[in-house]
Amino acid sequence: MTTQRTVLVTGGNRGIGRAIAEEFVAQGHRVAVTVRSGEGPAGTLSVVADVTDSASLDAAFETIEEKLGPVEILVANAGITRDMLLLRMSDEDFEDVLNTNLTGAFRVVKRATKGMMKARFGRVILISSVVGLLGSAGQVNYSAAKSGLVGMARSITRELGSRGITANVVAPGFIETDMTAALPEEQQEQYKKNIPAGRFATPTEVAKVVSWLASDESAYISGAVIPVDGGLGMGH
Repeated sequence: MTTQRTVLVTGGNRGIGRAIAEEFVAQGHRVAVTVRSGEGPAGTLSVVADVTDSASLDAAFETIEEKLGPVEILVANAGITRDMLLLRMSDEDFEDVLNTNLTGAFRVVKRATKGMMKARFGRVILISSVVGLLGSAGQVNYSAAKSGLVGMARSITRELGSRGITANVVAPGFIETDMTAALPEEQQEQYKKNIPAGRFATPTEVAKVVSWLASDESAYISGAVIPVDGGLGMGH
């Protein structure tokens, strides 16, 4: 039986974030999600917050702590893309993606770990991407941000590992979401040819790995990068 915990998933209203929130709810945890708009899945506490806005995060954490208790498991999932070739990419395109995907993760981790240190228990799970280590043409900003999460998790592990806190990275490959569904059929087939598993993952397959990393069974895993990519990024 897994201990019931207070979980926060950033960007928990769609795609992978939503599936992660649903998985934690199904396991009986108290789950909050940050949303910029819309609602998280049934059974979650939706809190409007933007990971690029410190004041909104302070308010979100206050609400979560008041209603569900201090955050024990943090899943930093909120992210954006601004894909284009390097020579066309503006400073703003680069900075905006880093501000959400990397600095945004730092902002929520900093707030969540205060309570984790007091409790001497915590799970920090950063959602990266196969692109963070494999690279991807047209995604210099996104891959830089996603690769930065690896250094972040490993430094958190060194700082806070002796206090019962783990920090790990999950690196999904291509997942069946609205974004991949919008790709032309030929392009989808081309991508699948490069994936040894020959298919995209379901969001639930990522969620199950995240929930396992948050469980009591994985207390001795920290600073790890766990790929959920059907073998696409092997060796990275």
